[in-house]
Amino acid sequence: MNTVTMKWLLRREFWEYKGAMFWGPVAVAALLVALFGGTIVYALSGQHLPTHLTINGQSMDHGITVALDTKVRLAKMATSVYLVAALPLFGLLSAVVFSYCLGALHDERRDRSILFWKSLPVSDEMTVLSKALTAMLVAPIITIVLATLTSLILLLVGCLALSLNGMNVMGAVLTSPDLYLSPLRLVALLPVYMVWALPTVGWLLLVSGWARTKPSMWAVGGPLIGLMIVKWMSVALQSLSGTPLNLMHHAQDLVARLLTGVVPGIWFSYDKMVLPNLRPTENGIDMNSLVTHSYATLATADAWIGFALGAAMLYGAVRLRRHRDEG
Repeated sequence: MNTVTMKWLLRREFWEYKGAMFWGPVAVAALLVALFGGTIVYALSGQHLPTHLTINGQSMDHGITVALDTKVRLAKMATSVYLVAALPLFGLLSAVVFSYCLGALHDERRDRSILFWKSLPVSDEMTVLSKALTAMLVAPIITIVLATLTSLILLLVGCLALSLNGMNVMGAVLTSPDLYLSPLRLVALLPVYMVWALPTVGWLLLVSGWARTKPSMWAVGGPLIGLMIVKWMSVALQSLSGTPLNLMHHAQDLVARLLTGVVPGIWFSYDKMVLPNLRPTENGIDMNSLVTHSYATLATADAWIGFALGAAMLYGAVRLRRHRDEG
């Protein structure tokens, strides 16, 4: 029964926010295809393609057949980075999830639809959990699907443009394992994203359930004001006693966890030694390394302290929804 209920609750959230979660990303994806696709065709059209190319140190003339090993290397590089073309969609995901969480509990009190939803045999725990799962699971899955389709279309356009100029790499691209594994690796990162996003999702839902008006001001302004107070206290204490208040770093970390956790890949900012290992090379990006290092961040205290705080704030959001009925 709980599984069926949760399924319908997730559908309800998707139906209510379909414009932001689906049609908005679809519009951005269409724009990316139009702009990037047109740019690729223009750049690789016959009259603009250089007559002499060098790939991985090997020279070749325009219009001649490319060596098989060069095609394989070119295909490996292209298929390992082709999802980068959809990065704007993941940026949009951050904004959508942030906005959704801020309004998830506040809007139903403002328009009094909470009176209808509370008349149904659905617990507050299930309702708040469905909203958290929508933010951390449903919205990212939609983005991954659209990002994959968008990137595949752009990759296909690039391959066709190259083929028309005597560089047929379609076969090498279609037989490259990275073409099929890259989207699966993004899906594999969902548990990591959920762990790091929970503090922000919990905080935003807590504020959404508490604030009577302007939840965005409370959600963003509150932590920033707190950060300024800590900074002022640190400066004042140091000027009076000469002893600095070593809380600024922890305060900045807390504010970052509350406000930026829904940004995909934010976990790399807590392990700066990883970033140099993920830079693109002549063979593209090592996606296996990206997944490995992402899961390695779950072995840090930052990840699980934030997770515990996020879970506590979700519990607070449940309690607020149960008792803060303005209807």
